[in-house]
Amino acid sequence: MRKNRTRTRTRTDAHTGGGLRREVPSTLGLLADARDFAAMRHYRTFTFDDHRQYLRHVEDLLRSLAAEGIHTTVALFDPEEYAGYCAETGLDPDTPDARTRFTAELAGTGAVLPYTGQPIDELVPLLVDEAVRQATREYAAELLSRLGDCADCGEDIGRSSLTQAAETVHRLLTTAGPGRHHLVCSIPADEQQLIAVLHADTGHGTTPDALSGGLDFTTVLAAGLALGGTGGVVLRTTAHGADRVHGWRLQGGTLVPLPAAAVFNAYCTDADTGDPVAPEPGVEYCPGFPVDVPRPHH
Repeated sequence: MRKNRTRTRTRTDAHTGGGLRREVPSTLGLLADARDFAAMRHYRTFTFDDHRQYLRHVEDLLRSLAAEGIHTTVALFDPEEYAGYCAETGLDPDTPDARTRFTAELAGTGAVLPYTGQPIDELVPLLVDEAVRQATREYAAELLSRLGDCADCGEDIGRSSLTQAAETVHRLLTTAGPGRHHLVCSIPADEQQLIAVLHADTGHGTTPDALSGGLDFTTVLAAGLALGGTGGVVLRTTAHGADRVHGWRLQGGTLVPLPAAAVFNAYCTDADTGDPVAPEPGVEYCPGFPVDVPRPHH
């Protein structure tokens, strides 16, 4: 009887341990870029010597974890940020422990994506895009935070600009009507061109918080509105088998509708060469419509 109880307890412990293992999430730091991979090869304990082979090993590991039922997120591993992290924390960068600790930090602060079985060649560009979106949003948010309070009314300029931008997005989508919407906002800034994209498949009454890319788009648009400089917004709506394109330019902290000819020229001109591009069949180039959102009283 004692032996049977021991065997039962051992089987129960093993089963419980396996269950707990599946409930512990995993994060993998990925060197998506060949140059970043080359930078990590300077560390003796980083034993990979071929980037493509390394990516294949990553893919095999991700599939193995998924087969065990373990939820895994993939984080973009930046060697420069890693070196800075080790310098700040006093860790030896040429150790697996340091890389593990840095990856754990990335899970809460870096660009991450859940692994859902994507091939590695699809996962890498998705992760890079996520990193670009995060960096753009953080830079736009930093621009807003620098503006401080209005000297006249005392209101936080960045916060009021975010409110104005959210209302602007809401009115753009509700005025455009039901359909699949693709919004692009482009804002020139001191250090980089800020570009944000929003996708929505909506009816009337949609709010930006419920949209794919809504936070990114709203933050970048808010920065453009607050800075009062140049920039532009383009809205493409697909409904009933046809596409409509509208455009606006940023001027003095508001969106000014573009005439149809300007929208056509913007869409049918190569951005790099300036050469004309043939218009797409089935696309109607329309003027921007008024977006009457009250400006903050700054």
